[in-house]
Amino acid sequence: MEIGIKMPTEWEEKSALYEAYNELHGLAQEFQTPFDAPAVLVVGHQTDGKSALVEALMGFQFNHVGGGTKTRRPITLHMRYHPDRESPLCRLVSDADPALAEDKSLKEVQAYIEAENMRLESEPSQFSAKEIIINVEYKYCPNLTIIDTPGLIAPAPGRKNRELQAQARAVESLVRTKMQHKEFIILCLEDCSDWSNATTRRVVMQIDPELSRTVIVSTKLDTKIPQFARSSDVEVFLSPPACTLDGFILGDSPFFTSVPSGRVGSGPDSVYRSNDEFKQAISLREMEDVASLEEKLGRLLSVQERSRIGVSKLRLFLEELLQKRYMDSVPSIIPLLEKEYRSTTRKMNEINQELSTLDEVKLKEKGRDDLFLTKLSLLLKGTVVAPPDKFGETLQDERTNGGAFVGIDGLQIPHKLIPNAGMRLYGGAQYHRAMADFRFIVGGTKCPPITREEIVNACGVEDIHDGTNYSRTACVIAVAKARDTFEPFLCQLGSRLLHILKRLLPISVHLLKKDGEYLSGHDMFIRRVAAAYNNFAEATERACREKCMEDLISTTRYVTWSLHNKNRAGLRQFLDSFAGTEQSTVGVTVSAGLSQDLSYGSGNEKQESKPRADVKLSHLASGIDSTSVVQTTETKLADLLDSTLWNRKLAPSSERIVYALVQQIFHGIREYFLASAELKFNCFLLMPVVDKLPALLGEDLESAFEDDMDNIFDISNLRHSLGQRKRDAEIELKRIQRLKEKFRSIHKQICLHQVDLKPGSNSQQ
Repeated sequence: MEIGIKMPTEWEEKSALYEAYNELHGLAQEFQTPFDAPAVLVVGHQTDGKSALVEALMGFQFNHVGGGTKTRRPITLHMRYHPDRESPLCRLVSDADPALAEDKSLKEVQAYIEAENMRLESEPSQFSAKEIIINVEYKYCPNLTIIDTPGLIAPAPGRKNRELQAQARAVESLVRTKMQHKEFIILCLEDCSDWSNATTRRVVMQIDPELSRTVIVSTKLDTKIPQFARSSDVEVFLSPPACTLDGFILGDSPFFTSVPSGRVGSGPDSVYRSNDEFKQAISLREMEDVASLEEKLGRLLSVQERSRIGVSKLRLFLEELLQKRYMDSVPSIIPLLEKEYRSTTRKMNEINQELSTLDEVKLKEKGRDDLFLTKLSLLLKGTVVAPPDKFGETLQDERTNGGAFVGIDGLQIPHKLIPNAGMRLYGGAQYHRAMADFRFIVGGTKCPPITREEIVNACGVEDIHDGTNYSRTACVIAVAKARDTFEPFLCQLGSRLLHILKRLLPISVHLLKKDGEYLSGHDMFIRRVAAAYNNFAEATERACREKCMEDLISTTRYVTWSLHNKNRAGLRQFLDSFAGTEQSTVGVTVSAGLSQDLSYGSGNEKQESKPRADVKLSHLASGIDSTSVVQTTETKLADLLDSTLWNRKLAPSSERIVYALVQQIFHGIREYFLASAELKFNCFLLMPVVDKLPALLGEDLESAFEDDMDNIFDISNLRHSLGQRKRDAEIELKRIQRLKEKFRSIHKQICLHQVDLKPGSNSQQ
């Protein structure tokens, strides 16, 4: 007894394949699932003829075609060949519920697209990345999924075109995001007669530099043919050299298309009365293009050349290419669906677990757990769990967002000089780099320039005599310069480190979500914790900065020479060399006196006689009697007093001495400020986050639990939200299960078909 099994026809097999991929694409759009559903993405500039070419590929008109921006949302067309559809059957997928698709006429589809364009035109963004999805069945329709994107804009420069320039950036960003999908075949439209002008390719090659998944189409061929004066120009245009078209484009060479102008309709402005007339015009235009090219070339076109000219040839190529991608992707889709099914099942279990713990006692226990603090501590100690590309900051980003260290001269040190400047860091690593940036910039800060007017004004008049005291003058100038220089750095350091600490909050939340420890749905509780943490960080930073400010005030209020004599040898060398170049014993004496002053209180009393010994030894070495030198120095004492104490005329020697003392004092203040600021921020900002924050956060939560429990955990709203999430997850599970069965069936049919094609196989059982 023979049992007849009806095998599916080839059309039925292809129909099931395309239907499954259309549903897969819709699932990926709705639930943001990582499915690779192959599609053709049309990219081109305004007036390149994008929408017209899409209509020609489909075989009917549905969109508003013309100059300007006519597409403000990507339009996804799931086209499927159906032998019984004499007229196009369109189903518009609902924006509110992507599971629903409503039957629409071509006029209704066109009206909906125009209404969306008008709505977006009045909004600030003017463009939307959310796709308009249309399912189409038609007997003249290819089996393709085409995504028509907004046309790229090339605005003119100048301030008066800023609005158009902003639109151009928005459109390019939207198109670039769509091209990021590796499964998309990019249909790159170029409206030019010279292939060296890469208008659209410039954008496409930023995402697909080798053009390995790009089909290049030259549109409006009928307008370009008359432009060529010589047959050699046509030859180069039809077969451009490899150096002109970089990369390895799909199809090996460009396609050339023409779409006749005119709209379908019954009005006086309509050129075609039906879509059949429109299709006939496309075929006629294709034949006319071939004839015009052969007339220009003076020869017949080859089979290879003919296969690249016309909308029908492009449609056949795209359909075969997409079908091959579909068939090749089927085996890899099934494991992805299995993985997504497990992920959704796990999500469903987590929702059920949350629903079972919706009572006050369990929520309080979960809120008291220091999971947030654990993640915070982990980030400070160092971890690689959080992705740096999402949460890390380079030094340039950190300076932009948290503030840069800028001195009174307004200059910034190039960020490349700081170690790890280009790395995207967070947590303790970012804190350490910020401190290194602070040390590098502040440590290299030099004393601002000193003018003669500042020196004279700083001399003033003493309360007991009207002589000049250059030691006091140097102190007055140095502390004023130091205060003005270092105070801004203190505020900048506090702002930078506070920015780094505040960034730990969203990263900790990410880690909690990743580990399944996040209190999802309890937004009030999370906001309460975030507010407590941010308030603590701000108050702690402010208190720490005030402590550092006290240190800066103390070091710039009173000069303690023991803090500034670390570089005494350098100062003495400077003054000695100055005395030698000036050939002035007055300078030597002043150098000796100042060296004694700097040595005072250092505990080495022998220093008191050392300058005089230095003078004697230096002159003995040169063969001069030391006794005469000492006598000469003593006789010059009156000249010294006259030039430094009694005379207000600022001599070069006095100016240089004051300058040297100011530099010495400024250097000492800088070293003390740098060490003190780093130590205090570590002790009074970083450490309190570790040892004081837990207790403070616990007190704040306990107070909230006692006073206003309902505003911390909104149980009723949360139960409703979890119920909605559970229903969505159940719908997603059913759709994934249905797709799994479809793709398994398709995969089985493909395997059977491959077995039948093997030599020696018996296809008739």
